[in-house]
Amino acid sequence: MASAELVDYYRRRAGEYEAIYAKPERQADLARLRQRIPQRLAGRRVLEVACGTGYWTVLVARTATSIVATDLAEEPMRIAQSKDYAGRDVRFELADAYALASALGTFDGALAIFWWSHIPLSRIDAFLGSLHARLESGARVVMMDNRYIDGSSTPLAERDAEGNTYQRRRLADGSENRVLKNFPAEADLRASLAPHARAFRYEVLEYYWLAEYELR
Repeated sequence: MASAELVDYYRRRAGEYEAIYAKPERQADLARLRQRIPQRLAGRRVLEVACGTGYWTVLVARTATSIVATDLAEEPMRIAQSKDYAGRDVRFELADAYALASALGTFDGALAIFWWSHIPLSRIDAFLGSLHARLESGARVVMMDNRYIDGSSTPLAERDAEGNTYQRRRLADGSENRVLKNFPAEADLRASLAPHARAFRYEVLEYYWLAEYELR
């Protein structure tokens, strides 16, 4: 199961989460991603991992055949469910990314935004096994996450024995929270995904990375 500490943090952060999309310096990257990501999943039956407040669900729903959007935190998902999907085929399910149940269905597309950075290094294979069990051969997987940028990213506060890095984040309620946040290099991603992927693509933007592959 996903870390209880992480789930609790995102439950309490739900109402202020989308402020991350307002950072002025990131607007050019986000404009590019808002166009690129829906294009890459057009016509696909998409399983979304860690959908949060549905920011990307709304965008991808415009082009995908259908979306099953999952998360383990109820509060952000309630915000996602309240949004307008213009009658598109969108379903929401509470689900653990490390144990995606067969009842969710099978898919030929998958989306994970700002999720990879929260996976402990020792659990990457468990996550990929869970995700790939729900996907058909040839399914297209799209992942996007943050790059660490001095002066823009929250500083790293610590590193554990496994190599995971952590930030200290303050919420509007004044609480300070220890949050696992890894920043993988392209080589790290390739090493994790190579056994499963064909046609792997990796793109570096100023503040984000975008990875895409087709499942073998």
